[in-house]
Amino acid sequence: MRANGQHHVAVKALVFLGAVLAVAACGDDSSSGGPIKFGAVGSLTQDSGKGSFRFGAATAATQIEDMNPTTDWYLWTKPVAQGGLGKGTFVDDAVRGYSLVDGDLGLVSDMHLDSYRFSIEWARIEPVKDQIDEAAIAHYRAQLETMKAMGIKPLVTVFHWTVPVWVADPRDLNCANGPTATNLCGFGSPGGPMIAEQAAEHAKLLGERFGDLVDEWGTVNEPMSAVLSGYLIGIFPPGKSTLANINDFIPAMRDMIAMHAAIYHALKAADTVDADGDGVAADVGFSMSVADWQPARLNKPSTDPVDIAAVEKVKLILHYAFVDAARDGVFDSNLDGTSDEDHPEWANTIDWLGLQYYFRAGVTGDRPVLGPPANFTPCIGGFDFGSCLPATDTTFCAPQMGYEARANGFEQVIVDHSQRYPNLPLVVTETGIASSVGTRRAETVVRVLEAIAAAQKRGADVRGYYHWSLTDNFEWAEGYRPKFGLYSVDRGSPDYTRTATEGATVLGDIASAHALTADQRAKYGGDGPMTPDPEFTDEFCTKVTN
Repeated sequence: MRANGQHHVAVKALVFLGAVLAVAACGDDSSSGGPIKFGAVGSLTQDSGKGSFRFGAATAATQIEDMNPTTDWYLWTKPVAQGGLGKGTFVDDAVRGYSLVDGDLGLVSDMHLDSYRFSIEWARIEPVKDQIDEAAIAHYRAQLETMKAMGIKPLVTVFHWTVPVWVADPRDLNCANGPTATNLCGFGSPGGPMIAEQAAEHAKLLGERFGDLVDEWGTVNEPMSAVLSGYLIGIFPPGKSTLANINDFIPAMRDMIAMHAAIYHALKAADTVDADGDGVAADVGFSMSVADWQPARLNKPSTDPVDIAAVEKVKLILHYAFVDAARDGVFDSNLDGTSDEDHPEWANTIDWLGLQYYFRAGVTGDRPVLGPPANFTPCIGGFDFGSCLPATDTTFCAPQMGYEARANGFEQVIVDHSQRYPNLPLVVTETGIASSVGTRRAETVVRVLEAIAAAQKRGADVRGYYHWSLTDNFEWAEGYRPKFGLYSVDRGSPDYTRTATEGATVLGDIASAHALTADQRAKYGGDGPMTPDPEFTDEFCTKVTN
């Protein structure tokens, strides 16, 4: 079955040959450290777009927008004294990306970026079930019209981890009264199917109101991250923890796939206007979190078959299971690698696949913390138990997030996805680094683009790169400490001043030329040590050197 990663050799050969020819036509000199030329902006999905490439930046509504009190995350983080749950840092007005949107679009234009990926906040559009806020509709439409005037192509995400409180109210975790108009009880609950229906209605509205300005849509952002964090570990709203029985989160995963498919079908039906003239009114995909997972044991690289198998299992669950479901209309309900449910309504609900890469990490199968069906222990920040790898060079440590940010590991991850899904265009919809050192950000930009070019040379059809993020933002459970922005934000200043980092300058130069120069590669690229980070004293960075 294709769901298990078996594909026709002829198809793979044709895709490989086409991609190699496209890269060669761009005059690539990546292997020698010379310049790398990227193609012009093109379609995300049409064959004529092969060899095309766009440069962009990405954000998410809750992470940047002010005046946004109707989301689950606002309630989740609002102090208890003010009627919230007080979970972590209060999102409050984030970086005022809603009221300062015109200035932020100016930053996108200043960097000569082709595209801007952002999300439209469902809770702002529909703060109360079946009540539409026309002022919010007008605001987002004005933003899209400004982008059109600036020549900035929008890529709009429908679900980027936040929902209206009435979809999943974290104050009523056990949903005592069952699904109601004020609490559908979240994914994996009796109200789960209703969430998919409501999300489809929301997507229909977006397609009808904005389809003449938007052709490229993302249904869901990192769905497995959202499900695992909110319905397995419980560190995201609604705060369900099912670690004692990992199978309990699978119904939430099933509901998330159903929601994606419902959004896909709704957008395809509602967005009938070809806004950019490429022949397609709606290109619809989604983005997955991926990483360079490596076998480890006792904080050392491992060749033990148990640990190697653990790596394959983590890839199956976090990288592939959701994509297989959307592509083939099947579901692997026990995550053993073999599909056992047919869902024809899910089939072929993906036009492009977004990859979002940040780190290399270890995985062990020895004495797994996560039981069946996972049977592995990943190293994620302080979550170790013998699975972390020692840093081969401590300058790669990203202390603000607690992981090893090695851009060169992305090449093989891209190639793996290209080979598993040979006829599916890929887009790097997020990658970046949390650091207050602008040179580290510039190094990440150049090294990720080198990894993308190397993957293209090996046959991967990668059509774009979006840097996370345009500005500093609210980084979910980590609050405001991590600094991901191409532009830093002074949240203590009256106007939330934006200041360009070295990363913004370098990315702007690259995007303007649609090329990496030999000088940029010599200064920022390769796999040598990164510029030191003064926050290296972080406990994690010390641990991974032991």
